[in-house]
Amino acid sequence: MPYDVTDKLAQRLKQLRLERGWSLDDLAGKSGVSRATLSRLEKAEVSPTTEVLGKLCPAYGLTLTRLLASVENQFQPVIRHSDQSIWNDREQGYERRVVSPPSASLSAEIIEATLQPRSNISYDAPPVPGLKHYLVMLEGNLTITIEGQKHELGQGDCLRYQLFGSSQFVTGASPAKYLLFLNQDH
Repeated sequence: MPYDVTDKLAQRLKQLRLERGWSLDDLAGKSGVSRATLSRLEKAEVSPTTEVLGKLCPAYGLTLTRLLASVENQFQPVIRHSDQSIWNDREQGYERRVVSPPSASLSAEIIEATLQPRSNISYDAPPVPGLKHYLVMLEGNLTITIEGQKHELGQGDCLRYQLFGSSQFVTGASPAKYLLFLNQDH
């Protein structure tokens, strides 16, 4: 059964903030997430949404996969499909499966994402400026806007980009499923 990370993620978010010596107000100012929401996240009273994590990761300089890997078990070279961690944001219609064995020490990672019909997810900034992305469409259609440039993708298409600014992922009447290869090597 996939690993549920909600409680450990709440602890890790608090630990990251405290390691930097930030108050909740400091983090709210850096991330644009309200102090009240941050407090509820750190107490595991609510599960973070894609939008909220999309604001917190840049404040900490981490990709979402690295953040999630930091709350999971030690590095394993093989992760069976049934053991790959899944994170859902039902409100946004987003499911994220970490395909590659998670490790904070590795510079590349692979995720499989599924967006439900009529999903619209936007990020103001990348978690790590200059992060390299290779997106391969497995099913459906997806409109991706990277720093103002729109790309229409269908099954089998691949989009390669290096992200320094905003991004947006929009689906139409059907779901979209894709693999995303992330590489932090510059």
